Amino acid sequence: MKREKLFSEFAPVSTQEWMEAITKDLKGADFNKKLVWRTAEGFSVEPFYRADNLEGLDFLNEKPGEFPFVRGGKTENNDWEVRQDFRIDDINRCNALAREAAAKGAESVGLNCAKVETLAQMESLLQGIDVCRTGIHFLQSKNYGKTLDLFLQYLKAHDIKGENVYGSIDFDPLAYALLHGEFYQSFSANMDEAAELFKKFAQALPKFRLLNVGARTLHEAGCYNVREIGLALSWGCEYLAALTDRGVDVDTVCARMGLHIGIGSDYFIQIAKMRTVRLLWAHMVHGFAPKNPQSEKAFVHAESSLWNQSVYDPYVNMLRSTTETMSAAIGGADSICVNDFSDAFRAPDEFSARIARNQQIILKEESFFNRIIDPSAGSYYIENLTAKMAEEAWKLFLEAEEQGGFAACVEKGFVQERVEADAAKRNEDLAKRKLVLTGVNQFPNLGEKELENLQKEICAAGAPAGKAFAALRMYRGAEAFEALRLQTEKFAAEHNGKRPKVFLLTYGNLAMRKARAGFTSNFFGCLGYEIIDNAGFENGEQGAQAALQSGAEITVLCSSDEEYADLAAQACPVLKGKTCIVYAGAAADEEPFRALGVECFIHVRSNVLETLQKFQKTLLK
Repeated sequence: MKREKLFSEFAPVSTQEWMEAITKDLKGADFNKKLVWRTAEGFSVEPFYRADNLEGLDFLNEKPGEFPFVRGGKTENNDWEVRQDFRIDDINRCNALAREAAAKGAESVGLNCAKVETLAQMESLLQGIDVCRTGIHFLQSKNYGKTLDLFLQYLKAHDIKGENVYGSIDFDPLAYALLHGEFYQSFSANMDEAAELFKKFAQALPKFRLLNVGARTLHEAGCYNVREIGLALSWGCEYLAALTDRGVDVDTVCARMGLHIGIGSDYFIQIAKMRTVRLLWAHMVHGFAPKNPQSEKAFVHAESSLWNQSVYDPYVNMLRSTTETMSAAIGGADSICVNDFSDAFRAPDEFSARIARNQQIILKEESFFNRIIDPSAGSYYIENLTAKMAEEAWKLFLEAEEQGGFAACVEKGFVQERVEADAAKRNEDLAKRKLVLTGVNQFPNLGEKELENLQKEICAAGAPAGKAFAALRMYRGAEAFEALRLQTEKFAAEHNGKRPKVFLLTYGNLAMRKARAGFTSNFFGCLGYEIIDNAGFENGEQGAQAALQSGAEITVLCSSDEEYADLAAQACPVLKGKTCIVYAGAAADEEPFRALGVECFIHVRSNVLETLQKFQKTLLK
C-alpha cells in the first residue's frame, strides 16, 4: 500500500510568517501584552504553538510505562479506579452510602473510621461490601495501627486472605501538622510509627498503601498548581528519607505510598499538572536508587476541587467537577474521586452521590476515556505546559530541600507562607472578578435562595492558633461572597421578605445603557438585592422620579460616557440625599459627578467584594 503525505499540495507556513500575519492584524498593539497569557504560576503561555516549540523537550520520545512516566504508568489502556469517599461520622449511614456506591459502579470506597474502635463496629462499617471486589480506603482514623488490626480480624473472621484485598489508609503526619499546627507527637515519633506500620502490615496486606502524601491539602488551602507539585515532591522525599533511614526498603516504601492531588477547573493546566507530577516524582525517587524501576512510578489519586465549589447556583459544581474529572482522566490519574456537588452546604445523599459517581462512569463507559493512553501526547500546547510547570516546580522542590526538607519547612512556616500568599492572590482576583466563580461573583441567579438549604457552616473554621507553628486554613473561594448574600437572605427573613432595591436608571445610547445595566445587575446580584430594570427614560429627571417612586435604596446611572454629564445634571438634583447614587462606568474625572451627589463608581476594575461589603454595612441595619 502506497503511503502519501496528506496536504502535500499546501506549502508549509513558517513561524515567522505566522508572526508577520499576527503583527499585521494587531495594528501596532504589543504582541506580548495583547496575546501572551501570564499564568498565576509565573510563566507565560503563548497564543499559539508549533512543532518548533517541542525542540529540546527530552521526555517526548519515552513510551507509556517507561521512565519518567510522563505518558502514564500503563501500557495497554488508560483505566483508572473509580473511587468514592464518604467522610460521614455515622457508621451505619457511611456503610449504607458506600454499599450503594459499590453496587452501582464505584470500584473502591473511602470510609470514615474515626469512630470504629471494635470489631463489631468494623463489621457494621463493611457490612454488605465485597472487600475482594471493592477497594477499601480507611479515612480519618485516630489510630491506624488499631484500624488495620481490626480489619485483619474482620478478614480472618470471614476467611479472606489479605492478599485478596486492596486499598489504603490516609496516614499522613505532615498533612496533620499543616492542618493542626503540630505533629501527633513529633515528626520523628510519627515516622517511627510509620515504620512500624510498614513492618507489621506490608506483608499482611500486600496491596494496601500505608502512607499518603496529601498534597490536596495545599490545593484546598488556595495553593497554585506549581506550588502544589513542588511541595508534594519535597513532602514525598521527606517520607522516603525518613523511612529508609529507619530500615524500610525504598522499593517497599514506594509500593505502599500514594500521592493525593487536588484537581481544579483550569482544564489544560490540570492535564499538564498530572503529567508533570509523574515526571518529577520519577526523578525524585530515582535519587534513592530503587532496585525496581516501577518504584519510580507515582500512584496518583486525583480528587475534584472543593475550593471552587459554591453554595449558590450549586448545580454549576457538577460542571466544574466534570471538567476536573476529564483533566484527571486525560492526564492519566490512577484513581479519581469526584466530590458531591452539594458538599459545600450539606452531607451527601443518594442523589448527589449517584451524580458524582456517574460523572466518572460516563467518561469510561460512554466516552471511552479509559481506552486511550496519554491522548494529549504530542500536543504542542500541553507538552510545553508540562515542561514549563516541571521547570518551575523543580525549582521550588530544590528550594524546600535547601531549607532542610519539608518537615523543617513546615515547622519554620516556609510552606504556610507560600500557600497563604497564593490564597491571598486568589482572593484578590476573586474580589476583582479577574477570577470568576459563576453564580457567585459573576452571573448570579438573581432569584435564588439557599439559606433554608444550609446544613453546614459556609465559612470554614480558621486555622488553629497558639500551636507549635502556623497551620493552614482549608476554605472555599466563594465563602466571602456567599456570606454577604446570606446576610441579605437573613435580613429579608426578618423584614417580611423585603430586600434592598437597586433601580437602573437607563438613558441614551441603547447599546451602552443595556451593557451597563447588565453589568450592574451582575454586580449587585451578587448580594441578592432586588434589581429593577427599565427600558429607558426620555430624560434624567423622568428616570429620577421613577426611581424615587420605586423606593429603591440605590439608583444606578446607566448610559454612555458621552451622555453621563447630561444624565447626572438632570437626575442627581432630584435623587441627592434620597437614594444612594451610583455611576456605572469609569469616569475620566469623578469630581464633577461627586459634586452632584454620585457616591460610588462601579466598573470592571472595581474591587467588587469590598464595594459590596460597604453597601451591606450601610443598608442592612
